[in-house]
Amino acid sequence: MADQSTQSIVVEAPAADVMAVIADFPAYPQWVSAAKQVEVLEAGPDGRARRVHFVLDAGAVKDDYVLDYTWDDDRKVTWTLVKGQMQKRQDGSYTLVETGGRTEVTYSITIDLSIPMLGMIKRKAEKVILDTALKELKKRVEG
Repeated sequence: MADQSTQSIVVEAPAADVMAVIADFPAYPQWVSAAKQVEVLEAGPDGRARRVHFVLDAGAVKDDYVLDYTWDDDRKVTWTLVKGQMQKRQDGSYTLVETGGRTEVTYSITIDLSIPMLGMIKRKAEKVILDTALKELKKRVEG
């Protein structure tokens, strides 16, 4: 059973700057500690990635997977799993709300793994993923 996890953080930058970092997949290995390889497989007419291949190594969790992305300008990006080794489902989104040059970033993710995992361990792993992703994003955008 997949549960959704959601967390938010405020970034001291306009939404366009935050979304530019989120959309720059080839740069992920520079600032996302678990990302070992990130490759855009297909881009849309706006130049933003539609399909992206990831190789992740977060210690206990290693995976090789492909996600499809849908962009709503600099307001929201959503994604869904196409194929993965460890995951049978991943649906996620970043929602950006800009107020006076600051942006509240809300990250939501639902992951269902191919291997069974205790609910408590899975929820803790999701919280660490969300927390790490948001902190790394904030650090990258704010420089």
